[in-house]
Amino acid sequence: MWQRLAPLLRKAGHEAYAPSLTGIGERAHLASPAISLSTHIADVQAVLRYERLDDVVLVGHSYAGMVVTGVADREPQAIQTLVYLDAFVPRTGQALVDLLPARVREHLPREGWQVPPLPPAAQGMSDAAEIAWLEGRRDAHPMKCFTEKLELAGAFRGQRAYVACTGYSPTSFAGFAEQARNDPAWRYHELATHHYPHVSMPAQTAGVLLNYA
Repeated sequence: MWQRLAPLLRKAGHEAYAPSLTGIGERAHLASPAISLSTHIADVQAVLRYERLDDVVLVGHSYAGMVVTGVADREPQAIQTLVYLDAFVPRTGQALVDLLPARVREHLPREGWQVPPLPPAAQGMSDAAEIAWLEGRRDAHPMKCFTEKLELAGAFRGQRAYVACTGYSPTSFAGFAEQARNDPAWRYHELATHHYPHVSMPAQTAGVLLNYA
């Protein structure tokens, strides 16, 4: 998912990691009903620990806003800046299902343990080449990733930034973007594209992230 963007960050002289979460991407063979939000938080914590990373700009796209919020709360000493890229911004005690608009929540499966990704068109994509590039790179999420409530201690005190994608509607993220735009404690950016700016606008997205590197 980050193949177009990560090389631009490295070319600018920075280290860039794009860890796949358990049960997704090249780790899709590990998918199981037991995987939860806590599993994915632990995945990223392990990258920080085993790569000996600090002074990190931690970027979460979409669902991963839940993940990076949990990681920063548990590893605040390692994180310099949290960047929410068209992502959910949870408060303590909230699950992702609590943050979804009713129109999206009503389409969650009633049975089974996996939630399939939304169709590209539902997230603003119309370019056939971009949709073809995305094909096979998105996987179903275990339901527990959406239903586990995130408990936060409030330990992270670093900088927060929000990158809103304004080129599509309706969006599940407009409320979070508006809150960040009106909060002087946050940095705020906009990209006039769909929900996958790292696919459609990698150079511009990298340019935003390099503000914090």
